[in-house]
Amino acid sequence: MKNFSTTLLKRLTTLLFFVSSAAAFALAQPQGGLRPKTITILHTNDIHASFIPREAFWIKKNPKPVIGGMNELSFVIDSLRKAKPATLLLDAGDVMTGNPVTEYKYKGAYGGALFQMMDMIGYDAWCLGNHDFDISQENLLKLTHIANFPTLCANVVNTDGKFPLNNKPYKIFERGGVKIGVIGIILQSLYHEVNQNNLVGIKVLSPVETTQRYIDELKLKADIIVALTHEGVDDDVKLAENVTGLSIIVGGHSHTRLTKPKVVDGVLIVQTGSNCENLGVLDLTIEDHHVTSYNGTLIPLWYNSARPKTALSAFIDSVQQAIEKDYHQVIGTLTADWVRKEGESAIGTFIAAAQQKAAHADVGFMNDHGIRKNVPAGPITKQDLFEVLPFRNVLVTFQLSGTELEKIVRHFLSGHASVQISGIDCAWKKGDAGIEIVSMKVDGKPFDENKTYIGAASDYLVGEAKRYLGIEIQQPIFLQQTVFEAVEKAVREQKVIMPTDEKHFVEVETQ
Repeated sequence: MKNFSTTLLKRLTTLLFFVSSAAAFALAQPQGGLRPKTITILHTNDIHASFIPREAFWIKKNPKPVIGGMNELSFVIDSLRKAKPATLLLDAGDVMTGNPVTEYKYKGAYGGALFQMMDMIGYDAWCLGNHDFDISQENLLKLTHIANFPTLCANVVNTDGKFPLNNKPYKIFERGGVKIGVIGIILQSLYHEVNQNNLVGIKVLSPVETTQRYIDELKLKADIIVALTHEGVDDDVKLAENVTGLSIIVGGHSHTRLTKPKVVDGVLIVQTGSNCENLGVLDLTIEDHHVTSYNGTLIPLWYNSARPKTALSAFIDSVQQAIEKDYHQVIGTLTADWVRKEGESAIGTFIAAAQQKAAHADVGFMNDHGIRKNVPAGPITKQDLFEVLPFRNVLVTFQLSGTELEKIVRHFLSGHASVQISGIDCAWKKGDAGIEIVSMKVDGKPFDENKTYIGAASDYLVGEAKRYLGIEIQQPIFLQQTVFEAVEKAVREQKVIMPTDEKHFVEVETQ
């Protein structure tokens, strides 16, 4: 009996050991007994219509290598998908604006060819960007219908609180057994970034509050939650600091080239730069609703001429041939470089003066950030000029009293305005009471504070006049031409342009 009891005790002890060991092992595993899973997020942002390769201008050697474009992007994505089947492809907005392809209709929408290319590449989702509004809401809506992938933007609604642009607040994707909730968010300051005529009826909700609202809705439905944002890396940091339950931010807008993820309060923030020059690759290991390891890199999209022809490359070639026919014609010659810079610049003065002349105005204005490219000395093509002025801004005229014009000048001289001005010659100095205007001429004639003057600018600048000019513009008149058309005409008429560093606002010595 004693031997039987001893044997039974040993067997019970052994059984308890295995039970306790199994329990300990179970506690060490993710809830539900799931093994770690791996997925890959591929991402782009701020493509800006750069569907063909271009010179890598930052490389010092000549000839410079060529980088980017949708065809190169497609080949790299295809190769990664073969190696990493659990892959999600996202774009963080600003597909539009930057290349004349946005001036061509495809399937009824200007720039529609870009979304056809993205379809052929196999994007899973994109978020609205500010420049995607540049043509019109109607055109943007048509673009979203060309895209056979969802448009995500949770914080753009109409006055009824509904989603007006075929946009959805989020979508849940499943890759490699992982449920990924993706929430779209656009920048709060959209009204300062877009022509206000293109935002009628649009409301932008708080990015932080909106993201948290949908995180709370998704947290029981998804294993991890991603914010697909177009607001810039600084605002992405604020978003990461002020929400809970977010794992990743795939960002855009600030054109920040993050060679590795930025980690803020446990949230991974990624961004690729701009102009389809890099593909972002974020490899993730997921356990128990958490990212437990990651590796984030950027792959430069160096052009390879040996790529085989595909349906996508044939489509790209057909689009580019149409553009070359219209935009590669030489329209003028520069004897020196046109270079953007703070303060007065030759390129800025020329653009402001072209608007002034086209509108038969006394004064012309051009916002610095609307000038998007430097142009080297030599022949200027229509495409060069389009890349300088890629926006469909309409030329506007308006009346200014002498008092208002003086306020604009003082606003400019105080350093508050990133604006170029033509038609004014001013000598000024700093006095005890601030800026003192010593002398001023308008369109070659002495300034008269009792006179009414005519100003010219883009409809975008007029909408942001308080910021750029220091005053509100009353009763603007919209003309039947764009700023681009006015400047193109000026280049064609002048033919040979000799840029100079002549200053029209000169600070004089205080006696």
